[in-house]
Amino acid sequence: MGTRGPRPLVDTTPAKTILVYRNGDQFYMGRKFVLSRRRVATFEALLEQLTDHVAVPFGVRRLYTPTRGHQVLELDAVQTGAKYVAAGRERFKKLDYIHIVPRKPSKIRKLKEIKPVVHCDINVPSRWQTCHRIYRHINVFTNGKLFSPPIKIIIPKFSLSDWSSVLATIGEKVFPLGGVRKLFTMNGHLLDNSKDLQDNHFYVAAGLETFKHYPYWRSPRVPSEVQQRYADLEKCSQRKKKVEAKELPKCEDIPPETKDSVYYAKEGKKKTLIEPFILSGAEGDVYKARTPTKDAQGALDVKEDADVKVEVPVDQVPAEMVKEVDDAHDNTPNFEGIK
Repeated sequence: MGTRGPRPLVDTTPAKTILVYRNGDQFYMGRKFVLSRRRVATFEALLEQLTDHVAVPFGVRRLYTPTRGHQVLELDAVQTGAKYVAAGRERFKKLDYIHIVPRKPSKIRKLKEIKPVVHCDINVPSRWQTCHRIYRHINVFTNGKLFSPPIKIIIPKFSLSDWSSVLATIGEKVFPLGGVRKLFTMNGHLLDNSKDLQDNHFYVAAGLETFKHYPYWRSPRVPSEVQQRYADLEKCSQRKKKVEAKELPKCEDIPPETKDSVYYAKEGKKKTLIEPFILSGAEGDVYKARTPTKDAQGALDVKEDADVKVEVPVDQVPAEMVKEVDDAHDNTPNFEGIK
């Protein structure tokens, strides 16, 4: 008979059951977790599973022992049936975690009169409810870095009430120039409220610079459904630009009515502001009036009188003949012969 080959090895490590408390919370009773090798293969996977079920600021990043606060660094160091304290980036806070007692319900005083229950008909959208109840898982690109993969960020629910806290949380993992000051969608829409954030969506973090329109959605980390949606949006925007470019009016297409309007610049020679002086009478007649205006067209012309003396300028007076001096002596009488 032939020899059989070696059988494939199967991991028969039993699952571990642990009890996890929350760091600094004296009223948290703790929660049990069952850790199997198939689901939790590494220590990072363990921290991610604890983050999904234990509400810790900025997610679970450290695991301590409850009595002395020693930090657990490996998955093999986790023991079955042990108790641990889940914390974020803060230090271990000493409390008596093992003997935490649940709070007793407060006694309800008996009321003499039972008031009727008033039902409210307001329908609150599920998006508003989830915004105030759970935290957000988002993926963030860095503005202008197209080849950098998106970073997965968990925003706790207490940070969702303040937008500056949301940007500060993103700024711990994404480092644009000048820090995270703005958050955009992949098509360039600016966000200013945590209510607009959605789980497992992709965003672009920027500093003081403007948004850089790059095809971030083509990253292999983005799901194919999201890539197809943004590709369709880009095609629609390109079609709109082509249609708008074709619909731009040309100078030849302007109707003649608009060309005659005061808002349309007319072509032609410019009119001179100074009109030439036109004489309607004889040439050189200084006292002749210009072309009569509309107001004076109906008036009668008054003829000048011949006896009216007109003063003429000196330079226009006609020259007179002056007799010579010899002629004047000849005409003078001889007084000497009269004696």
